[in-house]
Amino acid sequence: MNTTPTGTEAPEAPVFAALASPVRREVLRLLRERGPRPVAELAGHFDMARPSFSEHLKVLRDCGLVSENKVGRQRFYQLEAAPLFEVQEWLHPYERFWRDKLSALRTVLDEMEDETS
Repeated sequence: MNTTPTGTEAPEAPVFAALASPVRREVLRLLRERGPRPVAELAGHFDMARPSFSEHLKVLRDCGLVSENKVGRQRFYQLEAAPLFEVQEWLHPYERFWRDKLSALRTVLDEMEDETS
């Protein structure tokens, strides 16, 4: 469990846990690219038993990354991207860190190029 210094679970922890699975990341990609989809169509993209796939959908639902809407006898899932904002906020300082490192590398390489010319 990811905890804060106070011992409570970090708010982004369930989202990170959900994103750890390649199957769940692929479900999110499908929903992002194709919009809401029925469970049967989503499950058809994966070579696994239906109960196993349903467990992946439950994890995504529980952390708020997808929502379920029943239409007749079908259940449609759609992407709910708001929880990804928490992840983005958490990653932002690391993005700046790497951007600064790459900028410094670019400067060194430019200086090396000037020395060899």
